[in-house]
Amino acid sequence: MATFPGGLLLVLSAPSGAGKTTLARALVAQTEGARFSVSTTTRALRGREKEGEDYFFTEEGAFMEKAGAGFFIEWAKVHGNCYGSPRSEVTHARAQSSLVVFDIDTQGGRRLREKEADCVLVFVMPPSFEELERRLRSRHTDDARSIARRLEAARAEIGQGLEFYDYIIVNDEVSKALERLKSILIAEGCRRSRLAQAEKLPSMGND
Repeated sequence: MATFPGGLLLVLSAPSGAGKTTLARALVAQTEGARFSVSTTTRALRGREKEGEDYFFTEEGAFMEKAGAGFFIEWAKVHGNCYGSPRSEVTHARAQSSLVVFDIDTQGGRRLREKEADCVLVFVMPPSFEELERRLRSRHTDDARSIARRLEAARAEIGQGLEFYDYIIVNDEVSKALERLKSILIAEGCRRSRLAQAEKLPSMGND
C-alpha cells in the first residue's frame, strides 16, 4: 500500500472536457490504497453515470441540510448546481496515511486549501482551447448553449488555475499526463514539511 505521512489530499481541477476525471480514476486505480472522493451533487444524472460511483445525486433541500450539518469539507454552486466533498475522506486520509483524490472545480479547490493547508492542487490544462471545444462537442452530452457556457467558464477557470494552483499538467496525451501526476505523488511524499509533521524524519542524534 502506498503511504503518505499525514495523508495526501490531491485536488484535480480543470475546465470541462480537459480530462481530469479520466486522470483521477486512472491514478486511483494504479495507486494501491488510494481512494476517489465521490462528490454529492444536485444536478441530474447524465449518460452512463452511476449513483455512488460518479456522484451521489440528491435534491437541493437535502444537500443544504447536509451542508448545514458540516457533512462537507467544501461545497460550492457551479452552473446552477451544488457540489460538495465529504469530510469523511479527509478523516480517512489522515488516519490511514493514504491518498484521496478530489475531482472538483477551482472554487472547491480554494475552499479545501482554506480548510486543509497541506492539500495539493493540480490544474489540468487542455493542449489548446480549440481541442477543448472539440472534446466538449464530441461528448454529445450538452446542447450548443451549454457548450458555449462551459467554454466561457473555462477561460475563468484556466486563469484561476494558473494563478493559484501548485502544479499545472497539460493533458495532451493521457498516458503522459498520468506519469506527470505520479511524479507529483513522489515529490509530495518526500516533502520535508509533510515528513516533519508526521514525525517521519529519521533521528540524527549524537549517540
